[in-house]
Amino acid sequence: MAKKIAVSDTTLSDNKCDICYESKCCRYVTQNIDKPTSMRDFDLLLWQISHKNVHIFKDSEGWYLLFLSECLHSLDDGRCGIYEKRPLICRDHSNDYCEFDVSIEEGSDLYFGSYEALDKYCRKRYKGWDKRFKKKSWQQNA
Repeated sequence: MAKKIAVSDTTLSDNKCDICYESKCCRYVTQNIDKPTSMRDFDLLLWQISHKNVHIFKDSEGWYLLFLSECLHSLDDGRCGIYEKRPLICRDHSNDYCEFDVSIEEGSDLYFGSYEALDKYCRKRYKGWDKRFKKKSWQQNA
């Protein structure tokens, strides 16, 4: 866990990064994925979320895989250890509205943090969820 950064007076800072000692944006990676539209698509998501530290969410911009994994360059005080040569995506990151304001989980339209949560959603969305394996189109690829 990151240590708190000693900040003399956080109320003087206009930069949220100066008071975000947890470096929230440096603790995950997201990957945009195609919108799932079929049982097969959601079954694939169940496989993906079955892996450690993988979550799935949908927000106003689309569907994403969320990999909870801290950046290797984060220092104990939460700052970037390669700040001067950090990747472009880090340089372009805006904190106008970021994880400091609201977590990904709270800011998402849909959020699945476990196999069970996604499975529950699928059962509600598809009445024949448990019968999907009996379909001939699924058996051909098994």
